[in-house]
Amino acid sequence: MKTKTLLLFLSFLLSFFSNSLSETKAQNANKFVVVLDAGHGGHDPGKPTKYGFKEKDVALKIVLKIGELLEKNPDIKVIYTRKTDVFVTLRGRAKIANEADADLFVSVHCNAHNSQAYGTETYVVGVANTQRNFDVAKQENEVILLEDDYEKHYDGFNPNAPESLIGLTLMQEDYIDYSILLAGMIENNFSGKLNRKSRGVKQASLWVMHNTYMPSVLIETGFITNKSEGAYLNSSKGQNEISEAIKDAILEYKKSLDLNIGENIGRPVTSTVTLEKDDAEIYNDVEFRVQIAASSKKLELEAYNFKGLHDVTREQTGTIYKYFYGNTSNYSEIKKYHTEAKSKGYPSSFIVAYKNGERIHLDKVLKTTSN
Repeated sequence: MKTKTLLLFLSFLLSFFSNSLSETKAQNANKFVVVLDAGHGGHDPGKPTKYGFKEKDVALKIVLKIGELLEKNPDIKVIYTRKTDVFVTLRGRAKIANEADADLFVSVHCNAHNSQAYGTETYVVGVANTQRNFDVAKQENEVILLEDDYEKHYDGFNPNAPESLIGLTLMQEDYIDYSILLAGMIENNFSGKLNRKSRGVKQASLWVMHNTYMPSVLIETGFITNKSEGAYLNSSKGQNEISEAIKDAILEYKKSLDLNIGENIGRPVTSTVTLEKDDAEIYNDVEFRVQIAASSKKLELEAYNFKGLHDVTREQTGTIYKYFYGNTSNYSEIKKYHTEAKSKGYPSSFIVAYKNGERIHLDKVLKTTSN
């Protein structure tokens, strides 16, 4: 009798934990996923300074504080590329973000220079169009050289060669508007809330962001080689203030996505973009769409709800509704839909791809042979 009772009890426990695990997975699937990346680590300390500050330690402390603040929000799930003083390859950091299907990738660093330069900078992927931007890209990409067999893993990429940087912009170009939006919010918080010198939002060919499939930014929180700013970065006060500013920017960014619908209700806008057929970039069995918004609101699929855009569709993922403009296997055509969406007031819209009803990474589609 006791054995039977014990078996029933164990069966109940297994069922309870199984159901709890399923519910937890379902809840996590609906969350806004942020990957926080503390730059450097392990045998890669970052740029050395004569003041004894270590970039890898400062970056990690800031990231852990940002994560702690974000985790107070039940709608956000935080994933770290590292939580301790370990070395993580650049490709490993990107892999963590991609496998998590993250909504954001935020990499935290400290700047360095042979002068007493100071101030914050936030980078998105782009062509290194100034010598200073190239220097930053080279500095951050050189960690590749610390990896075993780096030539094999990075397809011959040379962080010291300008020509190697040009191709790095391609993977991120579909997310550039989102990345710039977040970067601007971060720099505004640094200058407005913290009264720090902002050197602005910049573009550079940074490998760790180039290989991620989501909006991505790399934050240079200040110059660790500046005696005063380095001390601030190394202090609890500085780290708390910086973390708070970045956290606020991420929440502001998320809110802007949630509210990026229905702003022109009742005021249709006449289309000004002519979509021409172009059969040069047809991808069989693939559907391209332009994601224009994501929100907890369920809107009627009428043009007046979407700034005059017709052909809008809706997809529900948990409690979130995603809204898409256009549906075609022609990549040239979807790019024109994307242009139109941005012209109507959706600057953060981006192109997505589906195959057999499942969302797939756009870059993987574009690397296949078109028909």
